[in-house]
Amino acid sequence: MAQLPIKKGTDGILRQRAKPVPKVTKKINKLLKDMLHTMYSAQGVGLAAPQVGKNLRLVVVDVGEGPLCLVNPVLDQFEGTQLDQEGCLSLPGVVGDVRRAAKVRVEALDENGKPVRFIAEGLLARCLQHEVDHLDGILFIDRAIKVREA
Repeated sequence: MAQLPIKKGTDGILRQRAKPVPKVTKKINKLLKDMLHTMYSAQGVGLAAPQVGKNLRLVVVDVGEGPLCLVNPVLDQFEGTQLDQEGCLSLPGVVGDVRRAAKVRVEALDENGKPVRFIAEGLLARCLQHEVDHLDGILFIDRAIKVREA
């Protein structure tokens, strides 16, 4: 597995809408594994493909329940709200208070190209909303009520 360089706040790819992945291939699988390795090495809980310079709709997360790799994730059925502090591997040294849905439904393909659908709550819901925002060119500072140095 390779550790990939993480793009920082001013990099243009972080503001682009990522392209859907037409098919889960061995190349996509390798990228997902490299993204997981990169996320763990950086002590993060989530990483989106644009953060490693790939304009693709891919995210990886692990909030302590094991790794989750999602291809072309779509979030809907947002319920409740939660306000909490967020940071980002692409914006080191910055944190912000962000209001997110407490519960979301997730639809995606897994790393094997199989459809998955589940309800995410709490930290997992927050993390997935943060990462899917990356796929739409949105950074947490765009949604933050208050931003400050970490």
